[in-house]
Amino acid sequence: MRADTLWSTAQGVMEIREEEVTRSETGVLLRTLYSGVSRGTEATVLAGRVPPDLADAMRVPHQGGAFPFPVKYGYSLVGEVSDGPPDMRGKMAFALHPHQTQAALDRAAVHLLPDTLPPRRAVLTANTETALTVAWDAGAGPGDRVLVIGAGVVGLLVARVLRDLPGAEVTLLDQNLARSGVAARLGLALTDIAPSDVDIAINASGSAAGLQRAIDAAGQEATVVEASWHGAGTQPLALGGAFHPRRLTLRSSQVGRIPPGRAPRWTHARRLATALNVLAEWPEVDALLGPEIAFPDAPRILPPLLAPGADALCPILTYETGD
Repeated sequence: MRADTLWSTAQGVMEIREEEVTRSETGVLLRTLYSGVSRGTEATVLAGRVPPDLADAMRVPHQGGAFPFPVKYGYSLVGEVSDGPPDMRGKMAFALHPHQTQAALDRAAVHLLPDTLPPRRAVLTANTETALTVAWDAGAGPGDRVLVIGAGVVGLLVARVLRDLPGAEVTLLDQNLARSGVAARLGLALTDIAPSDVDIAINASGSAAGLQRAIDAAGQEATVVEASWHGAGTQPLALGGAFHPRRLTLRSSQVGRIPPGRAPRWTHARRLATALNVLAEWPEVDALLGPEIAFPDAPRILPPLLAPGADALCPILTYETGD
């Protein structure tokens, strides 16, 4: 059977290609309803800015091609099991898979949605896994003063995770105050004025300026977490001044690995299942979703939304079988 697939073929250029998909005897065929676009990572891929020495680390499950181009990339596919084991047929599921109309997968790669999780919201699963990992890496606890810089999807989800810590003061910082309404839907207040002397500062802005603001806001012996991925190139930072006297800890957070303190007990499957259950309890995060793009229109509409300065949060590709 055939599937239409979305490829990045040159800097800023996408096209749809037709491919053959074949379900194994024990596998699953997933008919796509929605796929979510991760603006930060997928913008870096479309710009051809994946560093050559990180090409293997940045591969996603079921990726086609190779960096820089042509490459089939994406990791947030939600659909209906149209064929496979009888106990799975007709059920809604999530898979870490690039954007395409249907996908043939091993059963272990298909994660059934909780009955209370709408399929459209489930496209945030991978981002929610990232937010959980950032929260673990930050080591935040009750009563901590936490600064999250960047009101993109990851920053908003990280702040939403940490908001529930008893007594925690979570400040969400972004220069784009137009996102105040979205933040408010998540029970968060957005500001463009950074606090000082915070216990934990998290940069999810994707910019060196955001990381610098995190460093500048951190208190004595505080932890600064870099949750952004900058791709190729270098980022300037001012590490003189108070950086050393404050004895700051600068820590990277990356979703590809379970943090060491949890790795003996947690698997990727357990973390993903947790993300699905969390999303089922968070109807407010629907505010992060959109704009919606019909899959055949993706090569024309999606590249401008991934360009620098675009204001979309989580673009969603919709497929003919979507409701």
